Amino acid sequence: MTGSTDSQQTVTGEHWRNALLIWDYHQMHHELRPADVAIALGSHDLGVATTTAKLYHAGLFPTVVFTGGNSPTTAARFPRGEAVHYREHALSLGVPDSAILLEPNAANTGHNITYSRQVLDAAGITPATVLLVSKPYMERRSYATARKLWPEAEVCCASEPLELDDYVKSIGDEKLVLDMLVGDLQRVIEYPKLGFAIEQDVPEDVRAAYESLLTAGFTSRLITT
Repeated sequence: MTGSTDSQQTVTGEHWRNALLIWDYHQMHHELRPADVAIALGSHDLGVATTTAKLYHAGLFPTVVFTGGNSPTTAARFPRGEAVHYREHALSLGVPDSAILLEPNAANTGHNITYSRQVLDAAGITPATVLLVSKPYMERRSYATARKLWPEAEVCCASEPLELDDYVKSIGDEKLVLDMLVGDLQRVIEYPKLGFAIEQDVPEDVRAAYESLLTAGFTSRLITT
Protein backbone atom coordinates (compact mmCIF):
# COMPACT_ATOMS: atom_id res chain seq x y z
CA MET A 1 0.00 0.00 0.00
CA THR A 2 1.45 3.34 -0.99
CA GLY A 3 0.45 6.96 -1.08
CA SER A 4 -0.45 9.27 1.80
CA THR A 5 -2.86 11.91 2.95
CA ASP A 6 0.18 13.95 4.01
CA SER A 7 1.78 15.81 1.12
CA GLN A 8 5.04 15.94 3.07
CA GLN A 9 5.26 12.18 3.65
CA THR A 10 4.77 9.38 1.16
CA VAL A 11 4.22 5.93 2.63
CA THR A 12 6.35 3.59 0.54
CA GLY A 13 6.21 -0.17 0.21
CA GLU A 14 9.14 -0.51 2.61
CA HIS A 15 7.40 1.70 5.18
CA TRP A 16 4.30 -0.46 4.86
CA ARG A 17 6.21 -3.73 5.33
CA ASN A 18 7.82 -2.33 8.46
CA ALA A 19 4.44 -1.16 9.73
CA LEU A 20 2.97 -4.64 9.24
CA LEU A 21 5.68 -6.14 11.45
CA ILE A 22 4.95 -3.63 14.20
CA TRP A 23 1.17 -4.01 13.82
CA ASP A 24 1.45 -7.77 14.34
CA TYR A 25 3.81 -7.34 17.30
CA HIS A 26 1.45 -4.95 19.08
CA GLN A 27 -1.28 -7.62 19.13
CA MET A 28 -0.95 -10.24 21.84
CA HIS A 29 -2.79 -13.00 19.92
CA HIS A 30 -4.39 -14.23 23.12
CA GLU A 31 -6.95 -17.00 22.95
CA LEU A 32 -10.15 -15.43 24.24
CA ARG A 33 -11.74 -17.07 27.26
CA PRO A 34 -14.41 -16.04 29.77
CA ALA A 35 -13.34 -13.41 32.30
CA ASP A 36 -14.81 -11.98 35.47
CA VAL A 37 -14.88 -8.47 33.98
CA ALA A 38 -13.86 -6.54 30.89
CA ILE A 39 -12.20 -3.13 30.83
CA ALA A 40 -12.67 -1.20 27.59
CA LEU A 41 -9.95 1.40 27.18
CA GLY A 42 -11.06 4.77 25.86
CA SER A 43 -9.54 6.28 22.72
CA HIS A 44 -10.59 7.90 19.44
CA ASP A 45 -11.69 4.47 18.18
CA LEU A 46 -15.37 3.63 18.68
CA GLY A 47 -14.58 0.15 17.39
CA VAL A 48 -13.41 -0.64 20.93
CA ALA A 49 -16.98 -0.22 22.18
CA THR A 50 -18.37 -2.20 19.24
CA THR A 51 -16.00 -5.07 19.92
CA THR A 52 -16.78 -4.97 23.64
CA ALA A 53 -20.50 -5.27 22.88
CA LYS A 54 -19.88 -8.26 20.61
CA LEU A 55 -17.79 -9.97 23.27
CA TYR A 56 -20.43 -9.29 25.91
CA HIS A 57 -23.12 -10.86 23.73
CA ALA A 58 -20.80 -13.84 23.17
CA GLY A 59 -20.91 -14.41 26.93
CA LEU A 60 -17.27 -13.66 27.67
CA PHE A 61 -17.93 -11.45 30.73
CA PRO A 62 -20.87 -10.23 32.84
CA THR A 63 -19.61 -6.72 33.60
CA VAL A 64 -17.63 -4.11 31.67
CA VAL A 65 -15.94 -0.91 32.78
CA PHE A 66 -15.78 1.77 30.11
CA THR A 67 -12.85 3.99 31.02
CA GLY A 68 -11.56 7.27 29.64
CA GLY A 69 -11.96 11.02 29.95
CA ASN A 70 -10.83 13.34 27.21
CA SER A 71 -7.58 14.04 25.42
CA PRO A 72 -6.65 16.54 22.71
CA THR A 73 -7.19 13.83 20.09
CA THR A 74 -10.66 12.78 21.31
CA ALA A 75 -12.32 15.93 22.69
CA ALA A 76 -13.92 16.93 19.40
CA ARG A 77 -15.08 13.39 18.55
CA PHE A 78 -16.29 12.52 22.07
CA PRO A 79 -17.13 15.84 23.78
CA ARG A 80 -18.74 14.14 26.79
CA GLY A 81 -15.69 11.93 27.29
CA GLU A 82 -14.55 8.64 25.83
CA ALA A 83 -16.16 6.38 28.43
CA VAL A 84 -19.53 8.14 28.20
CA HIS A 85 -19.67 7.81 24.42
CA TYR A 86 -18.50 4.19 24.58
CA ARG A 87 -21.27 3.42 27.07
CA GLU A 88 -23.89 5.07 24.87
CA HIS A 89 -22.70 3.10 21.85
CA ALA A 90 -22.72 -0.18 23.79
CA LEU A 91 -26.26 0.52 25.02
CA SER A 92 -27.35 1.09 21.41
CA LEU A 93 -25.89 -2.34 20.60
CA GLY A 94 -27.94 -4.06 23.29
CA VAL A 95 -25.57 -4.21 26.25
CA PRO A 96 -27.77 -3.70 29.34
CA ASP A 97 -27.04 -0.72 31.57
CA SER A 98 -26.85 -3.10 34.53
CA ALA A 99 -23.73 -4.68 33.00
CA ILE A 100 -21.87 -1.37 32.59
CA LEU A 101 -19.69 0.55 35.02
CA LEU A 102 -18.36 3.99 34.07
CA GLU A 103 -14.93 5.45 34.76
CA PRO A 104 -14.91 8.93 33.15
CA ASN A 105 -11.65 10.45 34.40
CA ALA A 106 -8.69 8.44 33.08
CA ALA A 107 -6.17 10.40 31.05
CA ASN A 108 -3.68 7.62 30.25
CA THR A 109 -3.39 3.85 30.27
CA GLY A 110 -2.16 3.72 33.85
CA HIS A 111 -5.21 5.69 34.90
CA ASN A 112 -7.42 3.34 32.87
CA ILE A 113 -6.22 0.38 34.90
CA THR A 114 -5.96 2.03 38.32
CA TYR A 115 -9.24 3.96 38.17
CA SER A 116 -11.16 1.01 36.71
CA ARG A 117 -9.92 -1.14 39.56
CA GLN A 118 -11.21 1.48 42.02
CA VAL A 119 -14.62 1.54 40.29
CA LEU A 120 -14.81 -2.25 40.47
CA ASP A 121 -13.83 -2.22 44.13
CA ALA A 122 -16.54 0.34 44.88
CA ALA A 123 -19.04 -1.98 43.17
CA GLY A 124 -17.88 -4.89 45.33
CA ILE A 125 -16.19 -6.71 42.44
CA THR A 126 -12.74 -8.25 42.92
CA PRO A 127 -11.98 -9.99 39.63
CA ALA A 128 -9.39 -12.70 39.27
CA THR A 129 -9.54 -12.55 35.47
CA VAL A 130 -9.74 -9.40 33.35
CA LEU A 131 -10.31 -8.98 29.62
CA LEU A 132 -8.77 -5.76 28.28
CA VAL A 133 -10.39 -4.42 25.12
CA SER A 134 -8.43 -1.79 23.23
CA LYS A 135 -7.40 -0.52 19.81
CA PRO A 136 -5.57 -3.30 17.93
CA TYR A 137 -2.16 -1.66 18.22
CA MET A 138 -2.61 -0.91 21.92
CA GLU A 139 -2.97 -4.52 23.10
CA ARG A 140 0.65 -5.05 24.10
CA ARG A 141 1.02 -1.72 25.91
CA SER A 142 -2.24 -2.18 27.82
CA TYR A 143 -1.19 -5.72 28.78
CA ALA A 144 2.23 -4.56 29.99
CA THR A 145 0.64 -1.75 31.98
CA ALA A 146 -1.96 -3.99 33.61
CA ARG A 147 0.63 -6.60 34.54
CA LYS A 148 2.68 -3.90 36.26
CA LEU A 149 -0.18 -2.21 38.11
CA TRP A 150 -2.39 -5.24 38.79
CA PRO A 151 -0.03 -8.23 38.95
CA GLU A 152 -2.44 -10.49 40.80
CA ALA A 153 -5.03 -10.33 38.01
CA GLU A 154 -4.90 -12.73 35.09
CA VAL A 155 -5.07 -10.49 32.02
CA CYS A 156 -6.18 -11.33 28.49
CA CYS A 157 -6.33 -8.85 25.58
CA ALA A 158 -8.80 -8.38 22.74
CA SER A 159 -9.38 -5.88 19.97
CA GLU A 160 -11.36 -5.45 16.79
CA PRO A 161 -10.13 -8.15 14.35
CA LEU A 162 -8.85 -5.87 11.59
CA GLU A 163 -5.96 -6.06 9.19
CA LEU A 164 -3.72 -3.00 9.08
CA ASP A 165 -5.06 -1.97 5.67
CA ASP A 166 -8.64 -2.03 6.98
CA TYR A 167 -7.66 -0.09 10.09
CA VAL A 168 -6.00 2.60 8.00
CA LYS A 169 -9.15 2.89 5.91
CA SER A 170 -11.23 3.28 9.08
CA ILE A 171 -8.97 6.11 10.30
CA GLY A 172 -8.48 7.72 6.90
CA ASP A 173 -4.83 8.74 7.33
CA GLU A 174 -2.11 6.12 6.82
CA LYS A 175 0.73 8.47 7.85
CA LEU A 176 -1.02 9.11 11.17
CA VAL A 177 -1.58 5.38 11.76
CA LEU A 178 2.10 4.63 11.15
CA ASP A 179 3.02 7.45 13.52
CA MET A 180 0.76 5.87 16.15
CA LEU A 181 2.27 2.40 15.64
CA VAL A 182 5.74 3.86 16.14
CA GLY A 183 4.65 5.92 19.14
CA ASP A 184 3.09 2.94 20.90
CA LEU A 185 6.17 0.82 20.30
CA GLN A 186 8.33 3.56 21.79
CA ARG A 187 6.13 3.42 24.89
CA VAL A 188 6.42 -0.38 25.06
CA ILE A 189 10.20 0.05 25.03
CA GLU A 190 10.52 3.08 27.32
CA TYR A 191 7.73 2.75 29.88
CA PRO A 192 9.29 -0.14 31.81
CA LYS A 193 12.30 2.10 32.53
CA LEU A 194 9.91 4.65 34.03
CA GLY A 195 8.08 2.07 36.14
CA PHE A 196 4.87 2.28 34.12
CA ALA A 197 4.82 -1.23 32.63
CA ILE A 198 6.52 -4.60 32.64
CA GLU A 199 9.28 -5.16 30.10
CA GLN A 200 8.37 -6.86 26.83
CA ASP A 201 10.78 -8.64 24.53
CA VAL A 202 11.06 -6.82 21.19
CA PRO A 203 12.27 -9.13 18.39
CA GLU A 204 15.17 -7.90 16.28
CA ASP A 205 13.10 -7.57 13.10
CA VAL A 206 10.48 -5.50 14.92
CA ARG A 207 13.11 -3.25 16.44
CA ALA A 208 14.75 -2.81 13.03
CA ALA A 209 11.38 -1.88 11.52
CA TYR A 210 10.86 0.63 14.31
CA GLU A 211 14.26 2.23 13.79
CA SER A 212 13.65 2.42 10.05
CA LEU A 213 10.33 4.21 10.49
CA LEU A 214 11.87 6.58 13.02
CA THR A 215 14.56 7.49 10.51
CA ALA A 216 11.89 7.95 7.84
CA GLY A 217 10.15 10.56 9.98
CA PHE A 218 7.13 8.76 11.44
CA THR A 219 7.60 10.56 14.72
CA SER A 220 4.58 12.75 15.48
CA ARG A 221 3.37 10.49 18.33
CA LEU A 222 6.66 10.09 20.18
CA ILE A 223 7.09 11.00 23.82
CA THR A 224 10.10 12.90 25.13
CA THR A 225 12.47 10.61 27.00
